[in-house]
Amino acid sequence: MATARELMHNGCTCVKSDDSAANAARLMVQLNVGALPICGAEDEKIKGMVTDRDLVINVMAAGEDAEAYTVDRLPQGHLVLADANEDVEVTIAKMKEHQVHRIPVIDEGRLVGIIALADVSHRMPEAVTGGLVESIRS
Repeated sequence: MATARELMHNGCTCVKSDDSAANAARLMVQLNVGALPICGAEDEKIKGMVTDRDLVINVMAAGEDAEAYTVDRLPQGHLVLADANEDVEVTIAKMKEHQVHRIPVIDEGRLVGIIALADVSHRMPEAVTGGLVESIRS
């Protein structure tokens, strides 16, 4: 069976935990993505994820100054990670259980990629994709 490494989008650009929400938004536009991993300013370890929705709800709609609001202030739930060598079925089960559209992939504690719903839809059977979408939207 395939592994998370085979399904993931290789490489990731992190936004630093002390970076501004405005810079995170600009980076999302530049990379044409809707989410970025948040990595520590000092240790480069993944600390969380920031989504375009997080920026809209917690910064823009709340009237915060996006240039002064750092991404480490965004509410962070439990960080769900995939191991690069785990079976892709395990990864998809994690995405279903935690109802996430994207899951960072690590190898020996280092961020190596991300699996997004789009990656699943392009590489997995339709039934697998449909099951994941159904679990996320319910």
